Amino acid sequence: MIQVFNLIKTYGGGAPALADISFSVKDGEFVFLTGPSGAGKTTLFKILFGGEKYDRGQVLVNGVNVGKLSEENLFFLRRDIGVVFQDYKLLPKKTVFENISFAQEVIGVPSKTIRTRTWEVLKSVGLTPKKDAYPLQLSGGEQQRVAIARALVNNPKIILADEPTGNLDPEISLKILNLFEKINQEGKTVIFATHSLEMLRAQNHRLLTLNRGKII
Repeated sequence: MIQVFNLIKTYGGGAPALADISFSVKDGEFVFLTGPSGAGKTTLFKILFGGEKYDRGQVLVNGVNVGKLSEENLFFLRRDIGVVFQDYKLLPKKTVFENISFAQEVIGVPSKTIRTRTWEVLKSVGLTPKKDAYPLQLSGGEQQRVAIARALVNNPKIILADEPTGNLDPEISLKILNLFEKINQEGKTVIFATHSLEMLRAQNHRLLTLNRGKII
């Protein structure tokens, strides 16, 4: 599903953000990615979905060599990857329903299908009563569930969660983790980045630890 070989990424003339790392993630696996701030977790995620170029190495996602994709073909890679960010990245002037719908509109999904899919994912994250609310009318946990629904709506094979509970209290954080567990049990590959020891203790999953750009 995901294979990374001898990956190196630098910014300017400083120390490498990612220093010769190699790992693989199997289809349907749930993997925790941890490490201190600045360890390279976000950089790695950006490379996996084609949002960042790298210097050397090889990155294969679903058998596709990410480093050799043109800008035009990155679209096909990203259809199979859903990304959830720590800061939600919701559109403030669109309702919950519209935020989720928009993720489908940009790839040309028919309007009837958009409505059906949006209702389905709203139900899956328990937010149908909030469909007409705007992001600033929601709690942090609710905003994150909208972001998760948006990542799921195009039925990707892979979910990359970049510190999705970093701004949430422990009780809500565990509920969000349980939601990702459910997503994984439905067959999706999940890489969940966190530095929370409570998160890591809550479930028994394989752990990748990044520190100063290296897997330790």
